Amino acid sequence: MSARLNRRQFVGCAAALAVAGGRLRAEDDAVPHPPIVDTHQHLWDLDRFRLPWLVEAESLRRSFLPSDFAEATAGLNVVKTVYMEVDVEPEQQQAEAEYVLELCRDERNPMAGAVISGRPNSEDFGAYIGQFRDEPYIKGVRQVLHGASTPAGYCLSPAFIAGIRLLGELGKCFDLCMRPEDLPDAAKLIDACPDTRFVLDHCGNANVQAADQSDWRRDMEAVARRKNVIGKVSGIVASAKPDHWTVDDLAPFVNHTLEVFGPDRVVFGGDWPVCTLAASYRQWVEALREIVAERDLSERQRLFHDNAAAFYGLT
Repeated sequence: MSARLNRRQFVGCAAALAVAGGRLRAEDDAVPHPPIVDTHQHLWDLDRFRLPWLVEAESLRRSFLPSDFAEATAGLNVVKTVYMEVDVEPEQQQAEAEYVLELCRDERNPMAGAVISGRPNSEDFGAYIGQFRDEPYIKGVRQVLHGASTPAGYCLSPAFIAGIRLLGELGKCFDLCMRPEDLPDAAKLIDACPDTRFVLDHCGNANVQAADQSDWRRDMEAVARRKNVIGKVSGIVASAKPDHWTVDDLAPFVNHTLEVFGPDRVVFGGDWPVCTLAASYRQWVEALREIVAERDLSERQRLFHDNAAAFYGLT
């Protein structure tokens, strides 16, 4: 799920969009694109789960199943995925975790791991996440921190920090999905939990349309100085102008993320089906491929595949 689900002004967004064209380097015509590990795959079955935020997302108000993902990614060489929690009703978190474990164990789909929903500051978080201590498919936890009801500093309470430290003890990671103005809180949380690994979702949730990106650039650099966090290139297309974005609109955010984290600490995320509010899965992949076309094949291989395989221990 992207960082701005209701926060990305669903009403009026186009379901699909033509990305500005452009050819890759001539040598790429003879070299296959790297295989893709998608670290941000959503699925939801509305016969099983309730997703309250879909009230504001009419075009997404249907089930998105493994067969739909296979259709959306056909021909793009997506070899493995990591499920990303979809903000179900809190009482359904256990059922969601069990559902995705079934999918991970099913060899008919590429899902090789999952980041499940959880509330690190809740009294029962220890028991909840502890049951997955030895479950290799459960890679980590996410709680979306950008909602209107989540104030700045929420993730810095003693109880929240204790929950995140527990994740580190269990060998699990935590996905940071927060407002760009709260990136300094992310840096403080990371400092407070040096033995926990973090993933910063959606290029720090930059607003592509904002005129002044200086604060975001500075705060991204500060977060990236912490070595127990990696960046995820995902989710930014939906904050661009729905009917008018181009590759050039996205490139500064992708490139800055790659520059501050370095080529070994950035992974790719599709953010499907939320990305369809502005672009198809293929359009997003092709836009990113164009942005990084001038980088060498080794770096592109790390971005699209190798870094994710290493970070999540995918085999």
